[in-house]
Amino acid sequence: MHADVPGSGLVVGLESPPPAPIPAGTGTAVFLYGTCFHPERAVDRLALVVGGVAHRPAATGMPRPDVHERRPVPAAFRSGFWAVLPVPPGTAAGDTVPIDAAVELTGGERRVVPLARIEVTEPDEPAGAASASGLIAVCMATFEPDPVLFDAQIASLREQTDTDWVCVISDDCSAPEHAARIERSVAGDPRFVVARSDRRLGFYRNFERAIRLAPPEAELLALCDQDDRWRPEKLAVLRRSLGGAGLVFSDQRLVDADGRVLRETMWQGRRNNHADLASMLVANSVTGAATLFRREIGRLALPFPETPGLQFHDHWLGLVALAAGDVAYVDRPLYDYVQHAGAIFGEVSQQRGRPRPRALLRGGRGAYFLGYAPRAVQATALLVRCGHLLTPAKRRALRRFAAAERSPLAFAWLALRPLRVLAGRDETLGSEAELARGIAWRRLVSAVARGAALAGRRIGDARFPDPLSFEQRRLRRWRARL
Repeated sequence: MHADVPGSGLVVGLESPPPAPIPAGTGTAVFLYGTCFHPERAVDRLALVVGGVAHRPAATGMPRPDVHERRPVPAAFRSGFWAVLPVPPGTAAGDTVPIDAAVELTGGERRVVPLARIEVTEPDEPAGAASASGLIAVCMATFEPDPVLFDAQIASLREQTDTDWVCVISDDCSAPEHAARIERSVAGDPRFVVARSDRRLGFYRNFERAIRLAPPEAELLALCDQDDRWRPEKLAVLRRSLGGAGLVFSDQRLVDADGRVLRETMWQGRRNNHADLASMLVANSVTGAATLFRREIGRLALPFPETPGLQFHDHWLGLVALAAGDVAYVDRPLYDYVQHAGAIFGEVSQQRGRPRPRALLRGGRGAYFLGYAPRAVQATALLVRCGHLLTPAKRRALRRFAAAERSPLAFAWLALRPLRVLAGRDETLGSEAELARGIAWRRLVSAVARGAALAGRRIGDARFPDPLSFEQRRLRRWRARL
């Protein structure tokens, strides 16, 4: 959304989603993407001010041919900007955290333009609200589940040897016939509570909602998919194995919808990781349905940050747990992870073609906006939200990652991390190289656009890409080896 600033000729606007509300006392990070230009005067400086603190954008003057098509003035072409911004905790419900653009034009004129306001709401849950009852809240997210697979999952819950649990089912606005089927499957069992959302959230926000639905007396939380099969001892083993960690997760056996074993372990051909925060940020190791975590981790994780591109609840929860303390691992499968075409990752065996050379620049755009930038938002949010719990080493890793697009040393650290495979550290499968490629794209396009403007030519494109235009190819190939 772009708007002319009255009386100035300045055009400023945001195209990223408006920032979501934050509970009082909780900080976060946001990704802002938009345009800023004056049709007749140069923008000498742009700062983004969050809660009174000015921040330099990650990129300014980036090529936006689409904006130029709508506003055919030379300044519109190099009008793109974006930033990853830390948002400090709001102090009290009812307050707002303002985000403004501070613009300085040639000639010294300065303008402050309101961009957004982040509402501060009541806390999701007061600190220390969880009891020491030992109750586990199984948080299940559903959307029009396959009836046979769903009934098998429910049956596997009922067969748990650890009986101190309840299950909250957050249904993501399934069609009425599917919602009724879910209700019938758990009817008569008071341990199950079904809460249907009145609008589609997507699996990321639906799991967030499921965590919020957990009863306050639950000390521990476990995530649950709608189409897996748990072994009877799953909750009992995870409870015993949690120890002093904030989160524990197990291995899983991969099977097809008919129960045929595809892989006896998740970690065939890739090293599991639950100790290195930088590696976890680059390539997630934690599958949500394999987890059991303390209430405090759920409280720290809420609300989930709004990151560009595809969003994954288990990646964020694993990061929060490892940033806040330790993550434990049970080195044996405790459930069958069912692979089928209707699942989010159901078609993991499908190989995609290699990019053609002429598409390399376009691929770099996806690697930046959908690979590096979401992780930069996560790293910044962790620094804000878990700063008091971070060890010095973890804080350094997060700061290096967040600085990789502006610091040559931090970029070198990221780009050289794939060499760790020489020492057997292959938990990321070298995915840092793809993220570094995205950063290189940003630098290249910025330089090309700057040179093109000087030469009177219009080259480059920094429009936000299709959300499916990036994937971690090496991880994809690993997943496909079934």
